[in-house]
Amino acid sequence: MLKIGLTGGIGCGKSTAVQRFRELGVPVIEADLIAREVVAIGQPALQEIAGLFGSPSLQADGALNRAWLRQTVFSDPVCLQQLESILHPRIRAEILTKIAACSDSAYVIVDVPLLFEKGYTQLFDRILVIDCLPDQQKLRVRQRDGSDDSVIMSIMQSQIEREARLQQAHDIISNTASITDFYEKIDDLNIKYIKLSEA
Repeated sequence: MLKIGLTGGIGCGKSTAVQRFRELGVPVIEADLIAREVVAIGQPALQEIAGLFGSPSLQADGALNRAWLRQTVFSDPVCLQQLESILHPRIRAEILTKIAACSDSAYVIVDVPLLFEKGYTQLFDRILVIDCLPDQQKLRVRQRDGSDDSVIMSIMQSQIEREARLQQAHDIISNTASITDFYEKIDDLNIKYIKLSEA
């Protein structure tokens, strides 16, 4: 079974690609969903976070106070590092468990937004990057989230540079034209991955 890591900059169309792979019957694992699961109420990671950051890190119902935590860690690199040391080993272990459960499939897609930034490359046989032009990224995120340009730019700057991302990819799907064109490229890649897995 081939293990494909899927990534791309914000607004490039990763979610649309994931949806299409699912329609083709491909198992998809989403790192963002796992990241939410590991900090659910009752999970050891949540207790560790509360122990480290204190009561402001929890809401009244005992759930993670995401807004407070996001503000705290993004303004303090040390806090961010501490948070990531709690989260990433657990996320990685859960990804591996979920990959193992897909062993009957020709290949599995693992959607990891910060694949390069957080050192997930060695988990995969191939890296697939969904790409578009920076101006398209900004426009799409603005339309999707209503974010202003300064927020979008700060997110883009926190991600690996586009050129570096493209250089490390085995496969690149350019999402610069129509949705039909985008789907056709994904469908072609699906056939390629099935053939590779058989080889």
